[in-house]
Amino acid sequence: MPPIPVKVRTYQPRDRDVVKHLYVEGLIGGHIAPNDTGLDIEDIQGAYLASPNNHFWVAENMAGEVVGMIGVQSHRDGEAEIRRLRVRQDHRRRGIGAKLLETAIQWCKEFGSLKVTLDTYIERDPALKLFEKFKFKHSRTRDVSGKSLLYFYLDLYSGDRPVQKKD
Repeated sequence: MPPIPVKVRTYQPRDRDVVKHLYVEGLIGGHIAPNDTGLDIEDIQGAYLASPNNHFWVAENMAGEVVGMIGVQSHRDGEAEIRRLRVRQDHRRRGIGAKLLETAIQWCKEFGSLKVTLDTYIERDPALKLFEKFKFKHSRTRDVSGKSLLYFYLDLYSGDRPVQKKD
């Protein structure tokens, strides 16, 4: 299927209902996972936009409909976590997830993150292929209520950076 052109922009309060819908639509079996609370989705402003270390974007199609979302949270210096990557079901496999992931990774680079992490359940084959395309490495797998949760990371630093000398 051909790519669908989208505009990625910062979340606005008017996006609240569609973001909640995308979140629920993306839940495996329609239930929040045992390792999740979903509380950040109830307060995108507080969880992602109140701190300069965090951000949240939506993808809009040419009709102005929000068809995807992604967030970044920084919990430790130099490390950011990509969260809530979702694409509306009828728009999947059309390049939107890649555009959202590209936006989040670029933001992490500009923010100075050295490492980006994310996780997903093994049932998410298209997501696994997307993470592989962006060179994420699998770090570990954990069993959560009988489902395999896969953890990935991407190192953003390069080995050819000059070493800073301390006086």
